Amino acid sequence: MKLNELSDNPGARKNRKRVGRGPGSGKGRTAGRGMKGQKSRSGVSIKGFEGGQMPLYRRLPKRGFTNIFRKRFVELGTGRLQAAIDAGKIDPKGTITGQALVDAGVIRRLRDGVRLLVNGALSTKVTIEVAGVTKGAAAMVEKAGGGVIVAAAADTDKDASGAKKKSAPKKSASKKKKSASEKKSGEDGAAA
Repeated sequence: MKLNELSDNPGARKNRKRVGRGPGSGKGRTAGRGMKGQKSRSGVSIKGFEGGQMPLYRRLPKRGFTNIFRKRFVELGTGRLQAAIDAGKIDPKGTITGQALVDAGVIRRLRDGVRLLVNGALSTKVTIEVAGVTKGAAAMVEKAGGGVIVAAAADTDKDASGAKKKSAPKKSASKKKKSASEKKSGEDGAAA
């Protein structure tokens, strides 16, 4: 076989329909769109429109919300990790970090960290540092004689020591009003 002899499967590549090219083609004049009306014109999009009837996407209730602070983890299966070790891409003797997995080409990007899942067998003793791990994957790594280090997710509410930041207590407006009314009653009592 030569490069110039390569071709797709028969019927996989279909010639586009050339409409509006004369009556002999069977698709001339109205180009298969029928006579007049909104659907025969260009620049019209009526997807989801049900003729004025309340459309389905408005009949159904809204549900849930999109969490803009969600963490997006890269999933790594135990079988894929074992395959990378067998191929010599990763050295199992040291601690395997997320960056080491990216450098070895096991995962494409780090995102918010790596989450280790059970997907295939793991027989090599490894120490792996991940952002998350399932119970089964942790058990599999420990059974092989290795260990899992779960790195704490970065939290913006914590200071350098790891303790949560305390916000200064806010004085309520009701206390201020109360104190002003107390002063007034005190003055009235002194005047009497």
